Amino acid sequence: MLEKAKAWARGLKRDVVALWIAAADPQVPLLAKIVAGAVAAYALSPIDLIPDFIPILGYLDDLLIVPLGILLAVRLIPANLMEEARAKASERSIRPISRIGLALILVIWLSCLIFLVWSFRGTL
Repeated sequence: MLEKAKAWARGLKRDVVALWIAAADPQVPLLAKIVAGAVAAYALSPIDLIPDFIPILGYLDDLLIVPLGILLAVRLIPANLMEEARAKASERSIRPISRIGLALILVIWLSCLIFLVWSFRGTL
């Protein structure tokens, strides 16, 4: 049961990215673009319609609103275009991880931190 839930969640995540890709596709009808873009933006946004700290209702949007929005958007997008968008979304999820990039970002943040400490050392 847990594996089924994980697979469902991975499918939703892929579909959200696929909707974002489909919303930018010029072949997708305007209404489908609007719905797909709105659903993807809402799903990827840190702001919820119902805040998560409200008991039970806070997770309602995550469990009902987002999946229903995805279902509506997928039905509005032609099947062949949605399959292309899903394939592109799957490709994006299996990109290699760059350890050099991670190291570079860490060096930049560490440099900024050292600079800030050095700049304020006399005022503290």
